[in-house]
Amino acid sequence: MSDDLRPACVLLLPRPLEEFILRDQAEDLLRGPDVVALDPPRPGYGAALRLPEGAAGAVAGRQAGALLKRLHADGRDPRVVVLFHATQEPVAAALRARTGAELWYWRWDRYEAAGDADEARRARLTALHRRAAQAASLVIASSGRLQELAQEEGRPTVLSPLAADTFPAPDPTVEVVGFSLGHLGRRTDWALLRALGERLPGLSVLFVGALHDDEVEGDEDATWCRAHEPFAFLGPQSDAAAAQLLRVSDVGILPFRVDAFNDAGLPYRILKAARLGRRTVVPDLAGPRTWSEAVVVAPDADRFAAAVAAEAGRRSAPHADLRAWALAQTAEKQNAPLRERLAGLGLDAG
Repeated sequence: MSDDLRPACVLLLPRPLEEFILRDQAEDLLRGPDVVALDPPRPGYGAALRLPEGAAGAVAGRQAGALLKRLHADGRDPRVVVLFHATQEPVAAALRARTGAELWYWRWDRYEAAGDADEARRARLTALHRRAAQAASLVIASSGRLQELAQEEGRPTVLSPLAADTFPAPDPTVEVVGFSLGHLGRRTDWALLRALGERLPGLSVLFVGALHDDEVEGDEDATWCRAHEPFAFLGPQSDAAAAQLLRVSDVGILPFRVDAFNDAGLPYRILKAARLGRRTVVPDLAGPRTWSEAVVVAPDADRFAAAVAAEAGRRSAPHADLRAWALAQTAEKQNAPLRERLAGLGLDAG
């Protein structure tokens, strides 16, 4: 190693760091000043599988040279090279030959046994894996079984299971989960939703429905709601999927603006929530009062938040009477006045 180059542990990333499945562990190691990461060269490591072995070796040599040039430009010389996939073995081997670096082989999957690989590809991956394992001074296994396999091959190994540091971990004991079904755009009272989120910071709300960005452009409250992590915007869903999401929620939320258009309507979502024994909290609108059994009318943000919070726990204890009422609101029942009028005209409507 040249005296003006500092030794480094080099992580050969098979994908850019933000897309890498072991991102959390890679980022943890990269906190060390002597650990550096290299994004995959062009073409990617997988290109070796599409080339004859001789041609693949030539490509690997060029890739190794390009990676080493990048390292030297940063004043670093590999002391340890960590590879994460068998397709990286030719490049790792070339780096080892040029620098004398120690190889570590991080085994996080048994890819040569994957069902999406044909027989020829599995054979190639198996051969590359064996070469990587034999050349490595250490095999890092992500599971106990992968560790056993390395030990059966006589390789020195350590167990380093997966980490999920960057995966969100909202409080699982949140008391109330809200559910909103339908249009999200100009009809939505984004200021009310923001006030709800500010008053109940731990409130989770599942929004199912199309979000019409063109209708809320420049709306600061809508922007706030989109960025508020406990609010999950799930897009359109099938009725079956929406019902399952409602099933894990406590209360329906109707976040409509109070205006003449919304005041007259009777949103389907109220009855849909009631069929699962959930009440819907609504603003001071006349139309929803048609189903007074199923709604809680809240004229302002404070009372809206209080009404939502009061429904905590309905995931496991739905309103049984409300559910029975809702299931009785059949098309046959709702059409009864029409049938009577038709019968009075001598028509049979079934």
